[in-house]
Amino acid sequence: MLSGRRLDLLDPSPLDIEIEDIAHGLARVARWNGQTKGDHIFSVAQHTLLVEEIARHRGGPPDRRLGLALLLHDAPEYVIGDMISPFKAVIGDSYRGVERRLLTAIHLRFGLPPELPGGVVGIVKAADRGAAFLEATLLAGFAVAEARRLFGARPALPAAAEPDFLNPWPVETAQRRFLERFAAISEQ
Repeated sequence: MLSGRRLDLLDPSPLDIEIEDIAHGLARVARWNGQTKGDHIFSVAQHTLLVEEIARHRGGPPDRRLGLALLLHDAPEYVIGDMISPFKAVIGDSYRGVERRLLTAIHLRFGLPPELPGGVVGIVKAADRGAAFLEATLLAGFAVAEARRLFGARPALPAAAEPDFLNPWPVETAQRRFLERFAAISEQ
């Protein structure tokens, strides 16, 4: 990692995980395999901030645990990349096992339980599907009916949030905003 840490992907240690490495990696990983509109990639870092914004709009400001769970839900992708769901299904348990071990180490590093409570997982999944709907229809060329079938209903967002969160940011902006939001949540 750029921090100088050496991360064993098969047996990751929480001690080898740094938020700066996560932010750096996620800001450079493209959602939708880069097949999105805009001058910049739509990064996983920006996606996680959109997911957190959707959850915040639905349920008010999240507490520290929920906020970190939302922000870090795709954090393993900082080292293993973002694979589209159909390909993840082909790879199967091998990919999911590596992803699960990384997420467990990330959770432990930042004070979350290895397994999140069901209610927290439900909120994260619902906001993640909502973000996927918006990204699919506004950035990746999906028809609304197709996105609704795959991801469910279109989530509500404040009027000012949609153009901000769904206009792909430069890498530096995504990385900075991710770190700023992490710091704000961590201070709660």
